[in-house]
Amino acid sequence: QVQLVGSGGGLVQAGGSLSLSCAASGDVRSINHMGWYRQALGKQRELVAQITVRGTTTYADSVKGRFTITRDNAKSTVYLRMNSLKLEDTAVYYCNAEEWGSGNTHWDQGTQVTVSS
Repeated sequence: QVQLVGSGGGLVQAGGSLSLSCAASGDVRSINHMGWYRQALGKQRELVAQITVRGTTTYADSVKGRFTITRDNAKSTVYLRMNSLKLEDTAVYYCNAEEWGSGNTHWDQGTQVTVSS
């Protein structure tokens, strides 16, 4: 089993920056992809950024050039640096981990990110 604990987030003005981190524990060797999804009020959950164990990254078009995802495999931790935040980035951000082979996914409890004008 894999457990995820996310941290960071909070309230920031538009144009500002925030960072998120997410640490995995348990059977971390089973993990391939790690990253974040977000869900704004009244909207579906969407992929924000993802990184494989080899460092290949994927970003939503809406965050390209503003967000950066990195990963420390030795610490089983991923980081999301969010710059130039916009009002539309406001959402609950969920850390996600996907296992090799089975594709089983795991989620943390979610972290609120609020961008104010």
